Amino acid sequence: MPTTDRFGLPLTTHSSRAAEDYISAIDLLLSANVGAAALLDAALSADPEFALAHIARARLLQVQARIVEAKEAAGAARAFADRVTLRERGHIETIALAVDGAGPQAMAALEAHVAEYPQDALPLSLALGVFGLLGFSGRLDHHEAQLALLLRLAPRWTEDWWFLTYLGWARIETGDVVTGAREVERALVLNPQNAFAAHARAHGCYEAGDPEAGADFVAAWLPGYDRESQLHCHLSWHLALFEMARGNPDRARALYADAIRPTISHAPPLFNLADAASFLWRWRIYEETPSLDGEWPEVAGYARQFFPNAGTHFADVHAALAAAATGDEAAARLRVAQLKEREESGRLPQGPVVPALCAGAAAFAKADYDAAVELLGSALPQLDRVGGSHAQREVFEDSFIVACLRAGEFDQAAARLSERLARRESARDRRWLGAARAS
Repeated sequence: MPTTDRFGLPLTTHSSRAAEDYISAIDLLLSANVGAAALLDAALSADPEFALAHIARARLLQVQARIVEAKEAAGAARAFADRVTLRERGHIETIALAVDGAGPQAMAALEAHVAEYPQDALPLSLALGVFGLLGFSGRLDHHEAQLALLLRLAPRWTEDWWFLTYLGWARIETGDVVTGAREVERALVLNPQNAFAAHARAHGCYEAGDPEAGADFVAAWLPGYDRESQLHCHLSWHLALFEMARGNPDRARALYADAIRPTISHAPPLFNLADAASFLWRWRIYEETPSLDGEWPEVAGYARQFFPNAGTHFADVHAALAAAATGDEAAARLRVAQLKEREESGRLPQGPVVPALCAGAAAFAKADYDAAVELLGSALPQLDRVGGSHAQREVFEDSFIVACLRAGEFDQAAARLSERLARRESARDRRWLGAARAS
């Protein structure tokens, strides 16, 4: 008995209760709130042949980095694909390809699918965000590509909290902070529990150079967000960066201990490694006190547990920070060698920027600042290819700038700082620029 989802698209299921649970689960998944797993289990209990519930479960498991289980769920969805509508078949196959790790094929399927069904949100969501198919494609223009895709589809969407979130976020990351922030605000009004919109608003404050507003917003919004939800650690990371930027390092350190460190956070492994490693690295190069070097072994162990070998490039660059910070030169050399082998065999779409960042971090940690300037400087023109957001990638820019200051390359530091300050205000960048010019 077909029914429809929140976007008016047909659902093939004989159970109205299964449809209701599925619709609620998708909203939780699209807003990064905990609870989708239980609802999808309930939907499948009511209708074990509900193909879209199987593929939604596959996507949720993929986000949680439970890849073997995700592939099993995708296989279950494919098994029922001959019993559903043409739209549902495209929906299933697009997500299944992504779960399989076939990124280019999934992106091609997604483009074709959303051209026909622009409001099919779950497949469309695969392309978006910092770790989406476009973000991890290796394209230098992945932010612009996300905005172009959303603008192409926008005339066929109504006012919707999920779509506005990503449209606004894409504008913010491509420099139209004012318009993007307004769209994100509209998304939050429509769904105040939407963590992706809260995240996008934090980025708006970051790109506007307004840590006061950013800290005030996240500190007020975060207490109502379940600690087990996907973005609790990452929003805490944003808050910690805002607190450091406005001169509250003790508050930032407390946030790390309470919500970011790997043994505390409930975030998926990639999120957690990136947030923990980049926070501790910033703490070190910003020369905050007291030293947090005692926290690094836990992060390095986490990297070895979940990403023992090169293969997930965004994890690789953050695992390299942990190896460098703990003086594990053997691990750093091995990861760089593995990355170069992947690049030579055509399995690293991001290209040489990834091993260069890893080697640059190792040189920086050994106080070989001349080598760090050379390696990190060579990577910066291609830095966007690693994916992530401006805020996430800035840890490598910061490392380059500090290496320049310590190596006496003051003109290079001043040039990079002037470029950043033209985009957004930063008291720290102003201090560094003053030091570079004075020297």
